[in-house]
Amino acid sequence: MIITKKALPRRTFLRGTGAALSLPLLDAMVPSLTALSKTPAKPVRRLGFVYVPMGSDISRWTPPGENDLSQLSPSLSSLAPVVEHVTVLSNLELKNSYPGTHATSNAGFLSAAKAKWTESTDYYLGTTVDQIAAKEIGQDTSLPSLEMAMDLMSMVGQCDNGFACVYQNNLSWSSPTTPLPSEAHPRIVFERLFGDGGTPEERREALRRKASLLDWVMEDTARLQAELGTEDRSRVARYLDSIREVERRIQKAEASTLDQELPDLDRPTGVPAAYADHAKLMFDLQVLALQADITRVITFQLARETSTRTYPEVGVPEPHHPLTHHGNNPKKIAKVAKINGFHVSLFAAFLEKLAATQDGNGSLLDHTLYLYGSGMGNPNVHDHTNLPVLVAGGSAVGMRGGRHIKYEEPTPLANLHLTLLDKAGIHLDRFGDSTGKLDELTEPLNV
Repeated sequence: MIITKKALPRRTFLRGTGAALSLPLLDAMVPSLTALSKTPAKPVRRLGFVYVPMGSDISRWTPPGENDLSQLSPSLSSLAPVVEHVTVLSNLELKNSYPGTHATSNAGFLSAAKAKWTESTDYYLGTTVDQIAAKEIGQDTSLPSLEMAMDLMSMVGQCDNGFACVYQNNLSWSSPTTPLPSEAHPRIVFERLFGDGGTPEERREALRRKASLLDWVMEDTARLQAELGTEDRSRVARYLDSIREVERRIQKAEASTLDQELPDLDRPTGVPAAYADHAKLMFDLQVLALQADITRVITFQLARETSTRTYPEVGVPEPHHPLTHHGNNPKKIAKVAKINGFHVSLFAAFLEKLAATQDGNGSLLDHTLYLYGSGMGNPNVHDHTNLPVLVAGGSAVGMRGGRHIKYEEPTPLANLHLTLLDKAGIHLDRFGDSTGKLDELTEPLNV
């Protein structure tokens, strides 16, 4: 690379008329003496949380062996390419989510708190772990946190056994009385990350006026590329190609629905018709957001509790929620397991992209911790023990993957939250109903 007297600031932007674009971490963003010594730029720490509803068929979820993941269960088989970055944890529980409901499953997952039983606006929960992180590690980014979902829900009032819909609709809470709404529309998420704004009509007009955000910053891009070394130029080019591809997919989805009456009223214009395409696009937006350091904290509701979504692409034409009340019918349980495996496969593909994206002296996956799981265990009985939970990434902060940790006694999920915060540099004595950190996540297990 070219060594200059002054390093590029970490918050360097490509600028054009009406546009500003963040850049990924580059070697040129470190002081010249550091560059001479071949020490790469220091990465930041990041946390992500992916929620899946209605538990799992735990028999097909749980890995067959203890301590290691040399054998993956059917529901987790798609994790094989990234298994060395993954730890599965069995026998975690959410005591504060009882009595067992869908509302309290979603509400308790990141808060480990007891939701106030109410159908009105006097709801009360607790600050979620992502927002505790956002207050500490999200203050140096343009977005302290990013809340995403796959379902655009506007239901209000009572949704589940006397609990207000707000508990099911919102995964993230910045205070016990302040739920943070999630965004399911990829175009709006993209514009929140990279700018545009305005009403839906104004955004459509902006889309007609310009083919791509990147076209606005071409001149500044050319200037920057002339100043960078070979590796940084390639890194910027790959990053811009990723943005262009995401834009292309969003525009294609919008073009296919712009002049059509949507059969599904919950689906906003511009959302890919196929669930998998929508999910992959939302995951790709997360890669871009983390790579450009636009945010360091992300929550993503991969599906909503009580969802009646069908999954014909994996042989499940029946709605999800009714299937989970299977009454121990083997055929229904097998279909629930297919849905579980499908959701995991989407997350696995996302992890592969994080692992393939360079960040400082490693990858985005090395410098990011993701928690994937559900607040419900066995959906047939609505319990909150033996939750399907796994953690991925974080090798740069000492996380050891390729393992299955099975606790002898039910252990608070809050212990895992406390541990993840600690790994992100946020040290608390307690969180929710925690009883201590899970030090075994970074220590070798006795095999």
